[in-house]
Amino acid sequence: MPRTATRFQSTRVVTELHGSLLEIFSVSYRFISSQKKAALLPACAIAFLAPPVPVLAHGFAGNRFFPATLATDDPFVANELSLPTFQAIRQPGAPPAKTFDLSADVALKLTPNFGVEVGDGYTLQKSPGSRLRTGFDNVDVGGKYQFLVSAEHETSVSIGVAAEIGGTGRASIGADRFSTITPTLFFGKGFGDLPDSLAVLRPFALTGQVGVSFPTRSTVGQGADKERIRNNLEWGIALEYSLIYLQSQVKGIGLRAPFDRLIPLVEFPMETPLNRGRPPTTGTVNPGVIWSGKYFQLGVEAVIPINSHTGNNVGVLAQLHFYLDDLLPKLFGKPLFGARP
Repeated sequence: MPRTATRFQSTRVVTELHGSLLEIFSVSYRFISSQKKAALLPACAIAFLAPPVPVLAHGFAGNRFFPATLATDDPFVANELSLPTFQAIRQPGAPPAKTFDLSADVALKLTPNFGVEVGDGYTLQKSPGSRLRTGFDNVDVGGKYQFLVSAEHETSVSIGVAAEIGGTGRASIGADRFSTITPTLFFGKGFGDLPDSLAVLRPFALTGQVGVSFPTRSTVGQGADKERIRNNLEWGIALEYSLIYLQSQVKGIGLRAPFDRLIPLVEFPMETPLNRGRPPTTGTVNPGVIWSGKYFQLGVEAVIPINSHTGNNVGVLAQLHFYLDDLLPKLFGKPLFGARP
């Protein structure tokens, strides 16, 4: 998917990145356990059966470019790689635990408007007076179908389903032994269709998601350790103000690199229990900024818990995100099935 960004001039850099990415894929696959490979392959095989349907390029609705958000998801189908995503925060508990997560996520466009996604992470946890606990998280797989794009109104809507595959991660770091399926609605709306009297607000955009989780078990444990597993409303929004859009579509104000490629934003990833006791909503407020170039974007956010049930300390979230079809157009420049959008 082309992006309106400054191009790198050195083809040698692209070649080196190409080789490095292929090596990373190869090494990462060798380290995945046979159980995780068995979980991933059927999901990918099923996703390849989707029929192609026309749609606009990823990340764009009309003149609006939507970046890949860090803590919530957007409605666009993409060939992209997040490597790495890093998060550090103190999780509540008795005692609380310092947690460091390193994760990777790859999304592939199978048809012009249908794609699949696979992700996993490695977690380090340390509580006072205890040994360091480390291990892989459960594998996440998903599919997304983008069924609406309005260039005039800078709007996009998608539906999708994600699955956390239980038992593929390490139990000592809290990876569940059961799976969770989450159907989700995704949306994005740019404010570029506002009247001239509100032109200053046109660089704003909103993306978000609303889904309900369905665990494959209702309880885990026995006796005093028995725990009820809830259905949760998984929802979140991201409010963005694109300086890229301001400069190109509203009014040039003379910003120079790197400030002309910045997109300040605030994300609100939330989880609201729907049954079995219904404890309070948990989530965070994540103010941050994204810099978007031609081949990749860099993002960093503060992670601020909304209540004591979420945590009491501010964390950090950072991500390096590659646009694979711009970085490696011969491999990812078009969907696997169907013509280029």
